[in-house]
Amino acid sequence: MTKIPPAVIILGNNSIPVAKKIISVLPGAQLYGLAGRTDDVDVSFTEFGTTLRELFAHGTPIIGICATGILIRTLAPLLANKREEPPVLAVAEDGSAVVPLLGGLNGVNSLARQIGEVLSVKPAITATGDIRFGIALEDPPTGYRLANPDDAKSFMSDLLAGNSVRLEGSAPWLKNSALPIAEDATRVIQITEKQVVSTSSRLVYHPATVAIGITFLNPCLPKTERGSSEEIALVQQMLADAELASASVAGIFASTLDAANPALQEIADALNVPIRFFTPDEIAGVMSQGKTVDVAAAAALTASSGQLVMQRQTSDFSCAIAKRCCFQQIALSPSPININTTGKPRGRLVVIGTGPGGSDWMSPEVKEVLRNATDLVGYSTYLELVGSLSKGKRWHESDNREEIARARVALDLATEGRFVAVVSSGDPGIYAMAAAVFEVLEKEAKPEWQGIEIQVAPGISAMQAAAAKIGAPLGHDFCAISLSDILKPWSIIEQRITAAAQADFVIAFYNPVSKQRTWQLAQAKNILLRYRYPETPVVLARNLGRDGESVQVCTLENLAPELADMRTVILVGSSKTRTIQRCDGSVWVYTPRRYDEDKTL
Repeated sequence: MTKIPPAVIILGNNSIPVAKKIISVLPGAQLYGLAGRTDDVDVSFTEFGTTLRELFAHGTPIIGICATGILIRTLAPLLANKREEPPVLAVAEDGSAVVPLLGGLNGVNSLARQIGEVLSVKPAITATGDIRFGIALEDPPTGYRLANPDDAKSFMSDLLAGNSVRLEGSAPWLKNSALPIAEDATRVIQITEKQVVSTSSRLVYHPATVAIGITFLNPCLPKTERGSSEEIALVQQMLADAELASASVAGIFASTLDAANPALQEIADALNVPIRFFTPDEIAGVMSQGKTVDVAAAAALTASSGQLVMQRQTSDFSCAIAKRCCFQQIALSPSPININTTGKPRGRLVVIGTGPGGSDWMSPEVKEVLRNATDLVGYSTYLELVGSLSKGKRWHESDNREEIARARVALDLATEGRFVAVVSSGDPGIYAMAAAVFEVLEKEAKPEWQGIEIQVAPGISAMQAAAAKIGAPLGHDFCAISLSDILKPWSIIEQRITAAAQADFVIAFYNPVSKQRTWQLAQAKNILLRYRYPETPVVLARNLGRDGESVQVCTLENLAPELADMRTVILVGSSKTRTIQRCDGSVWVYTPRRYDEDKTL
């Protein structure tokens, strides 16, 4: 499985030099800094305990450049299962000490050695087996799985007590250790992709050398008619018939044309393995060599670079198993399949709304997307609003009017297996990029786009933020109308303003005025005055959540184009909207929830 990059936690700027040294050897690591006390960090936080516990629960390795005590006390309530604990280390502020604390079964000592090397210090590793033999039997490297982890502790105790061990099969990390290896030893470490019996005196490691290829022969069959239980059972039976351990399966491999089929994920989840995809051209390349005419077999062979072990089909499903071969005569076992360099993951595209301003307006969902995305696509002004969460990402900037081209770029990036965030301010589904993405998806309908996972993560809209700043003007029925006539004729806009005014909606006007468009707002005002009182409250909110934020209230008769620009959202009250005078001279604006037909124009 792909490992989550670490989070390096600092509480002050004095820790930055050490933190940057650590990050330099940990690809993807992010620097978290305490707000108000740190600068130039990837993620700024205000609550130390909450942040650490969220990272720990998410499985993120934590490197705290701080005292060990604060890390232990903060995470103590979450300690329940040592097999699931991510690595947690404490590093001295001056880099003089590296102390692994948690995650002994998930690589903490290896991580400590890596950090110790870049800091030129010896890590404070206390595990006896690790110290004497330079190896943690319970924590094999990526590409190997231990079949009987519960036996590893007593097995290591036997070795520490003077017993020797015999290796059956080959793995470099075992051969290069200081284990007491002897040909006549009664304790055995076996490396095999076969399903064999493990005991307290026999540790079995399964290398990820098996690839399962899958294709669907009837992909248009509705999901409700396609149950994955039979397919899962077939895959498991094939592994049993081939006497292969499911722990040796590196992943499920398929064509990108099958990426959207939910059964793929269900099969992968049943085997606890990732999914990787090959393009139709890559699949065709294997077929052209005459090795197979089946897409599933071609996917398995491409992933394994080995030989086909078994292939079976049902009426709408084909499955093939291939096994990596040993190409070097000196090696007894083939090397595992590297899932990070084999195929590509399913592309993901999330259209996010950052809210109208800074990070305080962003939802936790949006922040999580930004933390994990590989690419950010958007108008440069909106990308800058993301702040520190954009660091380390590939930026794809474009002009604010290039929505269709921007959507096309985002979809193409996602087909490469990348995690793309399309950034909009406000809510992405309100006059923003979500509609543009789906418009391109429908009109151009590229087959490779169909396998992309697409999601919309909502944000606080400008009209919601404006309403919250001034009270509750959207407290009853309301609508939103854009005054821009770039994408629709003014005649349609006039009809909608008239209908909304007649229906007595509170109206939120987006895009009210630009340098080229100054007359539309005045025209909208004239239409509204046919149905609204001149003293109707109007809210003008500009640059919400950003520098230069302003919120002002005027009456409809005093609304003028010079009061607004493209960064302004205007809320025009209904006949029921009220103002409340405040002691500081300002007002609250609200629309009552009860609508009584007591007065009309």
